[in-house]
Amino acid sequence: MSIILGIDPGSRKTGYGLIVTHKNQYRYLDSGHIKTQSDDFSRRLGEIFNCVGEIIQQFGPQEVAIEQVFVKHNISSALKLGQARGAAICACVNADLPVYEYSPASVKQAVVGKGNANKTQVQHMITALLKLQQTPQEDAADALAIALCHAQSRGLRQKLQQQDTYFV
Repeated sequence: MSIILGIDPGSRKTGYGLIVTHKNQYRYLDSGHIKTQSDDFSRRLGEIFNCVGEIIQQFGPQEVAIEQVFVKHNISSALKLGQARGAAICACVNADLPVYEYSPASVKQAVVGKGNANKTQVQHMITALLKLQQTPQEDAADALAIALCHAQSRGLRQKLQQQDTYFV
């Protein structure tokens, strides 16, 4: 049994989601978002770092999965997103946790079955897969999707490693 923390980084809102995994079963633990308060960008990065650290202390995850940065239209926004992502990663590394990265398309593919799924589809599938009573907020749903993507990828990696040992 292990706990995976999924992070959907953002400079104003950083989503987080925690799941418990046991074999091929996944259970919801917690989710939400860190809404930064400061107008000063460097202070917002500090808020993200501190809040991710608090989440790690509270729930004790063994692994962290985070979404990679992608550039859609605005390079300035992508740079800010990358810095917010860096603040979250630093908090994880500071807690000596392994961090795994996934592209938005691979997360959507793992959870919805298609890499170009929209936010509503991700929310719907997260609600169904984790048997939630309520639909999580967008950032929280994305973070839970990242955690589920990692759990599924980790299971596949372990199976492949086991097969490799049979042929050595």
